[in-house]
Amino acid sequence: MNRSEVLLETRNLTKEYQLRNNFGIRKKQVVHAVSGVSIEIYKGETLSLVGESGCGKSTLGRLLMRLIEPTEGEIIFEGQDIAGYSEKQMNQVYKKIQMIFQDPYASLNPRMRVRQLIGEPLITHKVCKTRDETDKRVKDLMHMVGIRPELIDRYPHQFSGGQRQRIGIARALALNPRLIVCDEPVSALDVSIQSQILNLLKDLQQELCLTYLFISHDLGVVHYISDRICVMFLGKVCEIGETEEIYKNPLHPYTKFLLQAVPSMNPEKRQQREHILTGEIPSAVNPPSGCRFRTRCPYAKEICKTKEPELKSFGTRKAACHFAGAG
Repeated sequence: MNRSEVLLETRNLTKEYQLRNNFGIRKKQVVHAVSGVSIEIYKGETLSLVGESGCGKSTLGRLLMRLIEPTEGEIIFEGQDIAGYSEKQMNQVYKKIQMIFQDPYASLNPRMRVRQLIGEPLITHKVCKTRDETDKRVKDLMHMVGIRPELIDRYPHQFSGGQRQRIGIARALALNPRLIVCDEPVSALDVSIQSQILNLLKDLQQELCLTYLFISHDLGVVHYISDRICVMFLGKVCEIGETEEIYKNPLHPYTKFLLQAVPSMNPEKRQQREHILTGEIPSAVNPPSGCRFRTRCPYAKEICKTKEPELKSFGTRKAACHFAGAG
């Protein structure tokens, strides 16, 4: 990991959705999916996005890929703001940014053979000159991710879930990208297969100098694969910092509750839990004033209702809490 080189940076990135009624007519209500997110991803690192369902982590990943358009803000990739790029310009960017999707059963076209699935980006971007050259590259990619090259003419339904995800990884690697957005790539797999895929991702990262944005709700998986962690709640960044520092001493109350919610086989650790996070996530249509976490936070004070906390630096970390670092 090279901390001196920022590969991708977001500045005040925001995504809002206008609600519509059953007749397609716009309502006045707006869903605040991602609100003013500013993060940096360094070359060669794995930055993980974590948070409860609906916090905006997958939306943020899709924004970085420009699969959905941002409402406002900047996406700086290799020094260029790609937020306003045209489709033609983004076709060149997609050679450097790829995505691994969550569901290996839905992300692969069931009517296409492995030869076509992995070879499609090579043909689209005219990477290989001949069919033989394309087939050789596809077989090399299959070997790289642990799929036997002689299975090149099989269809997705003839593979297991773990094998399908390996095919998805091979497809993402086809254009030699610099950044891969991993949107919960192991959540649909068995635990034993999860470890294999995680080890594969780590090996590929070292071998190919890859950078990952890893989206997950599983804090055990995140602890294993991450260099840094970004915790999100209701479209906002709560805390961001080194993995070990966050696990040992979380600064934001929400981070603390997430870590305490991780199941433990040790009864002493279960008894040491101070609080269990309760209540429902506030509506993204009408988020609370001030701190968005205050309605679930047992430490909330009057200032939390009236003033939104800024994302401030605390050494190598950042946290958005009025009382972070006070203890």
